[in-house]
Amino acid sequence: MRFRTSAFAGALLLAVASRGHAQTSHSHLGAHVLYNSTFDDVGFGAQLSVPMSHHLEFYPSFDYYIQTPGSVWEANADLKYRFSGERTDWLYAGTGINFDRFSDKSSDRSNSTLGWNLIAGAESLRGTIHPYAEVRVTVTD
Repeated sequence: MRFRTSAFAGALLLAVASRGHAQTSHSHLGAHVLYNSTFDDVGFGAQLSVPMSHHLEFYPSFDYYIQTPGSVWEANADLKYRFSGERTDWLYAGTGINFDRFSDKSSDRSNSTLGWNLIAGAESLRGTIHPYAEVRVTVTD
């Protein structure tokens, strides 16, 4: 099995988001910058967090990696669980599915894979901008 790890560049990146006064009480949309350690690629993307219950969020995201030659993009559909407690409400973990697509027009090669995501991160929900850091491991064959 091949493990693919995507971690955000830097310790904390800013996600542009709507207000989030309390834990998982509001949906928020944001942009992010990322780094794929398997292929040594930098990318950018967007994610959305939609509360389903007090601690559970639907967490779809889209990522595009800058690479030469070719292109790689991923779509993720995850569930994110925020840990409860006054001191741990900024921590989360989750799981979901990943679909990625690689294409190289210069050699007419392309490949799509379906995988399983494991995520863990930290995100502030105070204010209008939510800084966060996340580690994502994608397991594919």
